[in-house]
Amino acid sequence: MARLKLGHWESVIADCQTCLALSPQNMKAHYYLAQAQLSIRDFDSALDNALAAHKLCAATNDKSLSAVTAMVLRCKKDRWADREKKRLRLEREVEERMLDLLRRDRDEMLMAEEDEIERKVIEEEANEKIATLSGVFEASRTQSQKKREVPDWAIDDISFDIMVDPVITKTGKSYERATIMEHLRRHPSDPLTREPLSAADLRPNLALRQACEEFLEQNGWAVDW
Repeated sequence: MARLKLGHWESVIADCQTCLALSPQNMKAHYYLAQAQLSIRDFDSALDNALAAHKLCAATNDKSLSAVTAMVLRCKKDRWADREKKRLRLEREVEERMLDLLRRDRDEMLMAEEDEIERKVIEEEANEKIATLSGVFEASRTQSQKKREVPDWAIDDISFDIMVDPVITKTGKSYERATIMEHLRRHPSDPLTREPLSAADLRPNLALRQACEEFLEQNGWAVDW
């Protein structure tokens, strides 16, 4: 824990991996390992360990479940942000390459044409193409750079996916129908309180379902969250 606070990530990773080799079900080792891996931008591994920690937490009803759940969501968010950053960089490189080709084509045509009127036409048409292409990329960039974040109320706490058919339990907590039904097949109890719970106790959360549908309608990227 001290090394984690000091930011000695590689040492934390080595210690946690040694611990897990001896005790694969050590929840804290998975949790600390996820934090360290996230700090060195190993997003996939961090998410795997955060999910492992969450699974162990849920199985034992550990009081750290909320913190571990938050770590899972943070791993998913940071991984998406990293991928989005790379996508935007690649898009910029493609844009610059295409614009450069258009400019070269324009300059070559101008050099080959001696008639001033034709040169003017060539230059105007080429510049219009360049401006149009730049506008297309800018519009795409503006749209993609809008803040993308899945609200907590839309996320199922079992699968960590956005909900499409949420149901509500006796305690007022909502889950995705498929995931809570799978949970009840294995453990006929409330995931949070551990009190008895059956499929008959579940009710459709129509208001939340409508909200999730509207969110997905405007944010299709959230399907892959």
